[in-house]
Amino acid sequence: MKITTVLIEAAGKQILTDPYFGLHGNPAYARPHPPARSREELSSVDLVLVSHNHFDHVDRRFLRMLPVSVPIFAPAITAWMTRLKGGRNVTGLKPWQQKSFDGISVTAVSARHVTFTIGYVIEAEGRRIYFAGDTYLADFMAKIGQEFHPDVALIPVTTFRIPMTMGESQAVKAVRLLSPRIVIPIHLGIVPRSPLMRTRDTPEGFRERLRQAGMNTEVMILMEGQSWMSPG
Repeated sequence: MKITTVLIEAAGKQILTDPYFGLHGNPAYARPHPPARSREELSSVDLVLVSHNHFDHVDRRFLRMLPVSVPIFAPAITAWMTRLKGGRNVTGLKPWQQKSFDGISVTAVSARHVTFTIGYVIEAEGRRIYFAGDTYLADFMAKIGQEFHPDVALIPVTTFRIPMTMGESQAVKAVRLLSPRIVIPIHLGIVPRSPLMRTRDTPEGFRERLRQAGMNTEVMILMEGQSWMSPG
């Protein structure tokens, strides 16, 4: 099993989460680093998971170039919007609904954001990955931890105001509820253009808070193009 920022490779399949290949962001948020791989390079993925339809999670050009045979999972309540943005083979999932895909189990789980959203638990090769998408800390994380016991958790660590996800302290509480072996901070690809919107929260600060809290969960901070590979 291999994870490269938001690309998960398991059981011989490539699963892309929340695709966004834009280079410039939008008027409020900049993209400081270009994506490690292009739309064309990843258009042969086997499955796409969309947590929600914000600009930095759904790439219209990429969805339009995907072969119609590639399934896209999205929140049931906004699947129509994913189709409107170019997705063709879109399946809407409700929280706690499970789908099988070529030996891989994908379960949609609850999430809490400023829009309709879900997360996903992916089960493959005897391991479980929790991809949170964008979410605040909430009680459903205890259920995810108890029911799935994730080996790896990809959770957002907000580094800007207004918080769209969890900051350092909330992310530490989320790890306590989830109890994963490995945490990979996500939602690091955009930054506010205004310095007034930036906080001092960082993935490194989150890792230090975990250490101070006495938790032995390993934090892997992956920049664009960097990978984590599970042992064995």
